[in-house]
Amino acid sequence: MFRKVLIANRGEIAVRITRSLHEMGIRAVAVYSDADRAALHVRAADEAYPIGPALARESYLNIDRILDAAKKAGAEAIHPGYGFLSENSDFREACDRAGIAFIGPPASAMRVMGSKTSARAKMAEAGVPITPGGSANTAEEALATAARVGYPVMLKASMGGGGKGMRLVHTPEDLPHALERAQSEALRAFGNGTVYIEKAIVRPRHVEIQVLGDREGNMVHLYERDCSIQRRHQKVVEETPCPVATPELIAKMGEVAVKGALAVGYFSAGTFEFLLGQDGSFYFLEMNTRLQVEHPITEWITGFDLVSEMVRIAAGEARGYKQSDIHRRGAALECRVYAEDPQSGFLPSPGKIVALRSPSGPWVRDDSGYYPGAEVPSDYDPQIAKLSVWGPSREVALARMRRALGEYVVTGIRTNLAFHQKLLVHPEFVAGRYDTGFIEQHKANLLGYADVPEEDEAALAAAIALTVHQQSREPRFESHRPSESMAPWVQQHRSRVLSR
Repeated sequence: MFRKVLIANRGEIAVRITRSLHEMGIRAVAVYSDADRAALHVRAADEAYPIGPALARESYLNIDRILDAAKKAGAEAIHPGYGFLSENSDFREACDRAGIAFIGPPASAMRVMGSKTSARAKMAEAGVPITPGGSANTAEEALATAARVGYPVMLKASMGGGGKGMRLVHTPEDLPHALERAQSEALRAFGNGTVYIEKAIVRPRHVEIQVLGDREGNMVHLYERDCSIQRRHQKVVEETPCPVATPELIAKMGEVAVKGALAVGYFSAGTFEFLLGQDGSFYFLEMNTRLQVEHPITEWITGFDLVSEMVRIAAGEARGYKQSDIHRRGAALECRVYAEDPQSGFLPSPGKIVALRSPSGPWVRDDSGYYPGAEVPSDYDPQIAKLSVWGPSREVALARMRRALGEYVVTGIRTNLAFHQKLLVHPEFVAGRYDTGFIEQHKANLLGYADVPEEDEAALAAAIALTVHQQSREPRFESHRPSESMAPWVQQHRSRVLSR
């Protein structure tokens, strides 16, 4: 087993990985940019090394600097977390050449599944259902592909995710301009402007399957996560089980995901993402060849520590997974807590966190990357924490999440906590009736401030009245001109400075 592992990431995921490493008796090495010098992940690690300026391409995306830090620290392995270099096959190969274990899948699988176009082709060969689609390298080719599969269509970046380079197009007239914008956005985000077209599934759910396999070919699925609550094609809330999926459907989706993973020689943790139609049909979207942001809810229902499993697999341990040994229990939800303003179109809200009180209690988990007084930089993703809960049923899990959100306090910056509170009491969400367009469909109800429960209105009114009364009794001081409140020597110095 490794004695020391470097974490090539930052924020909450770096803290989360550090915790598993410590439980395994492994020393954790952090890296940090200039913007993260005082970050929580740096404080949590056993050692920390600077890797450059705040700009990601000069720090967290700089392969040479990451490897140099690993060599200085004497790290035997690197865990990439998610984002940054986590799905970069060149980074994986650079680690191999440097004799440093990469905690993740083989470069060959990363390369095939990293391009959505090649992944679609490979999955079609393996019998995985894919949405009708095709190439869109030029406006003419895009129009031809769209005419063949039928409108509406979705433009997607071939080499990335997170909603970058995605455009929903309803008519041929809108396609050329949408293609140009999608290509430009994909180029800026991923360094590759290639996009392709898929038939848009009307009001789909976004359901993914977690897979896990060792180097011996023992591959299993750890059930599903429903990630349909999204803003700008980025996930905000996830839950398991999917409220509308039957056990038989999930078993079928899991079987397909395992088959797809084995087809590319995959090992470690990975996720197959699918669009689920209203008729129960499902189509392959992409494979994420890394740990997912939302992995805690899978850990809640299965008891697996996915980070620990990834480390053991990278160290060469045969895990002997069998699907018959994998069981789920209860239900889990996750709310991503962002430094952003939902009322302003979810624009980021960087700044200093003045007060921070995380919820706790039975079956509540808060994966955070910040502390009171910490600065949320504008250079990176604005996620500050992931709040997840477990319950023996969905109803209990929902009630527990509502309670936990009510305990969460963050001041100094804007967050989406009020949005989550609105969502968790929305009748349609509570009933499990939602799709990927839910936020847009119900934004009038979701993007305001949290409601005050009727039973708390009197207490709130009394608190406001007390505050106003206290402020009215505070001593008031007459204002003076600046010169009248300055010491004579200060006045003399200032007059000399101003007269120059």
